[in-house]
Amino acid sequence: MALTGRTALLAALGSLLVGLLLPSWAGVGLVTGAVLLGVLADLLLAAPVRTLVLARDGDTSVRLGEPATVDLTVGNLSRRPLRGQLRDAWAPSAFQPGTDLTASRHRLTIPAGERRRLSTQLRPTRRGDHRAHRVTVRSLGPLGLAGRQGSHQIPWTLRALPPFTSRKHLPSRLARLRELDGRTSLLTRGQGTEFDSLREYLPGDDVRSIDWRASARRHTVAIRTWRPERDRHILIVLDTGRTSAGRVGDAPRLDAALDAALLLTALATRAGDRVDLLAHDLRQRGTVLGRSATEVLPAFTNAMATLEPALVETDLRALTAATLRLAPRRSLIVLLTGLDAGPAEDGLLPLLPQLTQRHQVIVASVADPRLTELAAGRGTVQAVYGAAAAAQTQADRRQVAARLTRLGATVLDESPTTLPPALADSYLALKAAGKL
Repeated sequence: MALTGRTALLAALGSLLVGLLLPSWAGVGLVTGAVLLGVLADLLLAAPVRTLVLARDGDTSVRLGEPATVDLTVGNLSRRPLRGQLRDAWAPSAFQPGTDLTASRHRLTIPAGERRRLSTQLRPTRRGDHRAHRVTVRSLGPLGLAGRQGSHQIPWTLRALPPFTSRKHLPSRLARLRELDGRTSLLTRGQGTEFDSLREYLPGDDVRSIDWRASARRHTVAIRTWRPERDRHILIVLDTGRTSAGRVGDAPRLDAALDAALLLTALATRAGDRVDLLAHDLRQRGTVLGRSATEVLPAFTNAMATLEPALVETDLRALTAATLRLAPRRSLIVLLTGLDAGPAEDGLLPLLPQLTQRHQVIVASVADPRLTELAAGRGTVQAVYGAAAAAQTQADRRQVAARLTRLGATVLDESPTTLPPALADSYLALKAAGKL
């Protein structure tokens, strides 16, 4: 049973009536009886809520920050009309901030034997799975004094995918890829290391590309054309340990790493390469292996949606072993991890040669732009101490990066906004040089 504000207002008016006109126990009983009679009538005439038939439909996935709609169909199978309110409860992170109270509540008017569809507007603010809680229905009587209330469990899951904000860099990188592949209207041919075809010599072509044997057979000068390497294997390794939980701005480092991985995946699949994913801290948190070019990007975004940083130290030895197991032949290993001096010296630096002696390795890390701001601080004692700490941190990261470079890795230490294009550029440079 649920009472409304009308009941309280009616009781307040009744108390005034008793105090002014009927100041006696008889007056109290008369007013109390009238209120109880109205409440009882509403309870008897209100439509039942336990027999309602509810079903869900709508979006099951959405990119973080974008709107989604989940529909709820309510069927009133009783012989009484349903008038009341419904609350479709979700976690606050499923709604745009400040809108959860209004977006989750709906007014209902359903005649007997009919159905109505209600739409709940969601806009997740956190990546991952958002599950619907209970649906609470309050059915009011004709007087609006009281009603019946009950809850139903109607399960539904909305998955908030990574936002992939770096996709704005994809057109420019695809244009550079087409230049490498020789498919743009340029005077120079695309560079590469795989033989593509023979064609007739044209003025301006590199004479070093002339195929003299083919020219003798054709009785005309023929040159070899080349294309960038294709069908190469790329393994993206995400370190989901403690260092990935550090916040840079309003988001953890892991979110910036996911964005960079998605841009590289989209670019590499367009280039004809195969891309796999490994997420690891103390154990494997997720893998995406052997997907086709059309399936790999949706599979990556779906797997990344539920990844969360674990507040544990990453087992880099197990991570290295898993990487070597998933990449038995020469591959491009892209390791998205931190460059903190302590974890790198204890784990990454001793184990990196196991990867570089068999594979091409890129170590990419998310740098905090706040360090640059702190390092420039002066004027107060606190600012000077902050600048000294920031400068020391930057020096330690540069030293770790230099040692990783000497071991044969390509090191990127960029801010969250510049890391995705920098990683894509490094991939294109390796592809143009034929090092994949």
